[in-house]
Amino acid sequence: MRYTDFTPYDLVLLAQGLGVSLGLFASTTLLGLLLGTALAVIRFYRFPVLTEIVTFITELLKNSPVLVQLFLVFFGVPAFFRLNLTPVEAAMITLTGNTAAFIYVIAVSAMEAVGRDQVEAARVFGLTRWQVLRHIIAPQAAAFAIGPLTGLMVNQLQVTSLISVIGVVDLTKVGNILNLRTLKPFIVWTVVGLLYYLVAKLIAWAGARYEARLRAHTAWRGI
Repeated sequence: MRYTDFTPYDLVLLAQGLGVSLGLFASTTLLGLLLGTALAVIRFYRFPVLTEIVTFITELLKNSPVLVQLFLVFFGVPAFFRLNLTPVEAAMITLTGNTAAFIYVIAVSAMEAVGRDQVEAARVFGLTRWQVLRHIIAPQAAAFAIGPLTGLMVNQLQVTSLISVIGVVDLTKVGNILNLRTLKPFIVWTVVGLLYYLVAKLIAWAGARYEARLRAHTAWRGI
């Protein structure tokens, strides 16, 4: 067997790389969703001082390159704070923060679309802030936000490919390894690209289905 040949084990490597990419994508999306939504609630209720801090941080994160953020976390934070970060930990921190910044923008827009008149009416009837958020704002905001969130998730899936530059053995890193070993870049990167494409299409399909269900439940059916 020549060193340029593919082997059956290459499929295992691709599957492992895809698993790492999907694992990081899923975990950072979930954490980013929780953090971004919490920051959006702070903005919506206009808490003094906190609102200004949140706005500044999110603007910084969403308007700077993800690769620069990744280098700052992986190389800068350990040097400045004397901490030891693994490539996976650095990737988790960076992708979570970046995802949260964009989810914050989407969540704020969705919550503002509900209308503060509904919030004021609910408060008149004695509902607490938590009850208003849970029963009035959240159901309607979710229907408004699911479309943009689906687009963001597809984009963030592609962004995960950047973590290979700091040594995380994700799908892109496996592709690079196979490319260097086989010297067949067209085949390798076509397969890697197709895997990303199939996962992205699955996310888009699931998001469209969920959006349709949400809008069906919130649609006006008359009296």
